[in-house]
Amino acid sequence: MMAEDDWVIIPARYASSRLPGKPMADINGRPMIQWVYERAVAAGSEHVVVATDDERIQEAVNAIGARAVLTSEGHESGTDRLAEVIDFLELPDETVVVNLQGDEPMMPPILLAQVARLLRSKPDAAMATLMVPIVEQREFLSPDAVKVVANERDEALYFSRAPIPFHRDGLPEPGEAGIYGFRHLGLYAYRAGFLRRFVETPSPEMEQFEKLEQLRALSMGETIAIEIAEVTPPPGVDTSTDLERVRRELAEDASD
Repeated sequence: MMAEDDWVIIPARYASSRLPGKPMADINGRPMIQWVYERAVAAGSEHVVVATDDERIQEAVNAIGARAVLTSEGHESGTDRLAEVIDFLELPDETVVVNLQGDEPMMPPILLAQVARLLRSKPDAAMATLMVPIVEQREFLSPDAVKVVANERDEALYFSRAPIPFHRDGLPEPGEAGIYGFRHLGLYAYRAGFLRRFVETPSPEMEQFEKLEQLRALSMGETIAIEIAEVTPPPGVDTSTDLERVRRELAEDASD
């Protein structure tokens, strides 16, 4: 369970390029954003807020008795949206804030609690995140799977779309036992004060090359705590195909 004073903020943008109106997409009679909100509540958080740029999403959230903050439409990322909300809420700098993306209706609540707990256990870390082992060569080589390497203190060293660590003697053949590396999960916990500094810091070249925001934190000299996720979450919703899969799987869960 999450600590009493931990927050979950759910950035939810209406104008998704691949699936417009995604947070409002119907999933078995409920909008996607409601499913995501309920995941945060199931993690034990008493403070869950949706950060959105669209009044339609705000109204849908308010209709289920939840809270939504209307933010600027000009934000380039969900992290910028989070920073606006923590200022609006006047959260103290040490507050732990979990960023749960608005397109993760099947995120296991146990992982929200895990990432928040990890950050609380690492007082020198500015943020925390999770990873899972990569056991398939195809995934290890795919630029869509973000890889991460960490040190023995459970701190992230680097994130990349490239296959890291590089296997100098050649990759094992598919099907052979072993782990190629670790895939990063896009689930974060931040300290509110760090978020305020983060959005005021210019994007470094390596972030622009890789299109990975977490590299900005590393370039700032900040510590990112990381550990293996207690469970592997299913993929989020990026496309209409993903949406149909989620509808089917959640319907099956309800019938069990």
